[in-house]
Amino acid sequence: MPHDAEHTYVNERNPLAVPQGERVSSGPSAAPERWLTRRLYELVGSPALQVRLWDGSSFGSGDSTLAVEIMDRGALYELLRNPNLGYGDLYSTGRIEVHGELKEVMNILVRAANEHEGRKPAWLEWLWRDKPSSGADVSGARGNIHHHYDLGNDFYSLWLDHAAMQYTCAYFESPDNTLEQAQLAKLEHVCRKVRLQPGETVIEAGCGWGGLARYMAKQYGAKVRAFNISREQIEYAREQARREGLDHLVEYVEDDYRNISGSCDHFVSVGMLEHVGPANYEALAKVARRCLHPEGLGLIHTIGRNRPRPVNKWIEQRIFPGAYVPSAAELMTLFEYDDLSVLDVENLRLHYAQTLDNWLERFRVHRDWVAQQYDERFARAWELYLATSSATFTQGGMQLFQVVFAPARSNNVPRNRAHLYETTAAPREWADG
Repeated sequence: MPHDAEHTYVNERNPLAVPQGERVSSGPSAAPERWLTRRLYELVGSPALQVRLWDGSSFGSGDSTLAVEIMDRGALYELLRNPNLGYGDLYSTGRIEVHGELKEVMNILVRAANEHEGRKPAWLEWLWRDKPSSGADVSGARGNIHHHYDLGNDFYSLWLDHAAMQYTCAYFESPDNTLEQAQLAKLEHVCRKVRLQPGETVIEAGCGWGGLARYMAKQYGAKVRAFNISREQIEYAREQARREGLDHLVEYVEDDYRNISGSCDHFVSVGMLEHVGPANYEALAKVARRCLHPEGLGLIHTIGRNRPRPVNKWIEQRIFPGAYVPSAAELMTLFEYDDLSVLDVENLRLHYAQTLDNWLERFRVHRDWVAQQYDERFARAWELYLATSSATFTQGGMQLFQVVFAPARSNNVPRNRAHLYETTAAPREWADG
């Protein structure tokens, strides 16, 4: 296991980098350390759980079976320097342990932090602030995507749906839908929103493993050009299209969205905007406007939030480099750049919480394999990432926006939403394989 001068852990199989850190010998905790820990507990909203130190001392409220344990003296001081980054790093390296169900603990922590937001002293807000990402250039975008999406298709296939390999919010028409039914329902929901018709043309910006493009081709006979800069995803998508006999309708292009050319009846982007950044919204808007026919319809599907703020520093540095999640107001600026009209906005927040719960459950089934293939730090980091993401959507800190838009002068737009609900979007059943 190689380490650099700063004790940064780097796995040859993946680009996740977590500081190794050094466990500081831990005798009994001193009174000032217990005071600092209690003060930190209060600053994050006094969550309803126990906080334990390495020497067994503890305090807090709520169910005593739910606890966060700081395992050594050095971990406490790292956490105090920057809890936004430190908590994830320390949990990943086993220097913070969670007792009880991780997802439940994260819900408690996120809820308390949300309720207490803005109450910290100004100097501490400044010290712990997360720096926002405004957007990467083409080279930087490739590096960011490689960091997250090129971990290996075998890894993602363990816990994503088996119907279309969708790494975006599913659409649970019914709470008891399977993940496969809900992801296929999401694809159908998108197609209905843009009123896709047989033989029409679609350009997709950021296609993941290509499931939406294949669905549009198979179910609607659409011709789709789908763009992505993840080589692993593109290779997977092309092979799947060949296997399904759809490669005459679907073209997967390994290129940046800024280089998209051509024209289309529909322009869609599902789960890419989080990687674009506000500095590049104008570029994306101009691409969409340039490509869309005068009476075309477009859709953008993205994670959002209630007000502008940076992505959590740990998630941005360790999991999703370069990510930025817009508020609704920030998202709307995209459509102001090039004479595009917003027609409809839907928020699927709770659908994403349920999607993440499904992903976490499936991830845990294969957790031992993940730890063997990558290592224990990687497995802990990703389990925390999925549990925390579920908590942020459940507690209302994150939203999921689907926005339908059109060129401003087009009158060929839906008058209502009736076309979305004439029949169920989810298949009645889905057979694996």
